[in-house]
Amino acid sequence: MKTVFVGLSGGVDSSVAALRLKNQGYQVVGVFIKVWHPEWLVCNWEQERLDAMRVAAHLDIPFLTCDAEAAYRDEVAEYFIAEYEAGRTPNPDVMCNQHVKFGAFLTFAKAHGADFIATGHYAQRVETSAGPELHRGVDAGKDQTYFLWTLSNAQLAASLFPVGNTPKDIIRAEAAAAGIPTAAKKDSQGICFLGHIDIPEFLGHYTTLTPGPVLDQSGVAIGTHTGVLVYTIGQRHGFTISTPNPERQGHYVVAKDVTQNTITVSTEKPHRDSSDGVSLSHIVTRAAIKPGDIIEAQFRYRQKPVPVQVQTAKSDTVRLVLKETVDTPAAGQSCVLYRGSHCIGGGIIE
Repeated sequence: MKTVFVGLSGGVDSSVAALRLKNQGYQVVGVFIKVWHPEWLVCNWEQERLDAMRVAAHLDIPFLTCDAEAAYRDEVAEYFIAEYEAGRTPNPDVMCNQHVKFGAFLTFAKAHGADFIATGHYAQRVETSAGPELHRGVDAGKDQTYFLWTLSNAQLAASLFPVGNTPKDIIRAEAAAAGIPTAAKKDSQGICFLGHIDIPEFLGHYTTLTPGPVLDQSGVAIGTHTGVLVYTIGQRHGFTISTPNPERQGHYVVAKDVTQNTITVSTEKPHRDSSDGVSLSHIVTRAAIKPGDIIEAQFRYRQKPVPVQVQTAKSDTVRLVLKETVDTPAAGQSCVLYRGSHCIGGGIIE
C-alpha cells in the first residue's frame, strides 16, 4: 500500500483530496504546513490548523505538522521583498509552491516514509509512456497550473492532484455528502498569504517607501505617488494626478524608474504588439521546446493564453515572439507555457 502525505490547509479542496485518496486505498496522512508570518501581521493559521485537524479526525487519518517557516521566510518572503526593491513584480504563490509545498513539504514527507505528496490544487497529473504530465484542471475558472509551472519532473512524479478532474461545485457537494467539517467553508487564501496582503503596508515594514513624482510621457510632473516600488506596469490606481481636468481619463503606469523614484503614466493601456519579443529567465521545461515551435503563453493568472513562437531556447533563457497583441506583462511575473491543456513549464519575465 502506497503512503500519501496530503497537505491539509483547512480548506475544502485539500479535505476532499484526502478523502478521495483514502477511498482509493492509499495510506493517507494529513499534514498541516506551518509557514512564517511577520509578528505584526494578524494570521489565522491556528484556526486553519484546527480545521485541518478536524478533517483528519473525521477521516480517521494520522495528522502531522510540517514546520516550513524557514523555507517560507528565506525563499518566499525575502525573495518577495528583494524583487520589489529591484523594481520588479514577483509572484509569491509560484515561489511558495516551488520551495514550500513541493520543496520543504515534499522533503518532510519523503523523510517520513511517504511515496507521494498530494494537494488540493486544481490541476491534473496525466500518465504517459514518457512519465507524468501536468495538465490544466477541468474547471477552467479554478485551474491552478499557472502557479505550478516551476515543478521539475521529479517533483511532479512525486505529486498527486486528486481534485483536478472535477469542477469546484462537485467538490463541495462531495465534501458535504461525506460530512467533512470544511464542506461549507469559504475558499481560504491558504498558506501563501503574501499574495493577498496590502503590498505597501508589508513593504513599508522592510524597506523605505518614498513619495515621488508621477510623470507624463513627456517627462512633465503631473502628480504624486507613494513609493515607486509598489507599482506595476499597467496599474491604474494608487497614485494622484493633480493637473486640473474635470474630464480627465484614467491613467496607466507605463514605466517606472527606481533610481529616480518616478513612475510614468499614459491614458493608453500599455501593450506589446504582435511580433514583439518577450524574454524569460529561470526556465523550467518538462517537455522539449525548440526555435520555431508555436506554443501558448499565459502572462497572468486567468488570462487567456496567446500563441507565441519560440525564437531561442537555451537551458536558462527563452525568447518568445508574440503572435497577438497583449497587455504589457510586468518584469518579475511568471510566463507559463502550454501545448493545449499540457503545462510544459515557464519562466520569469525579464
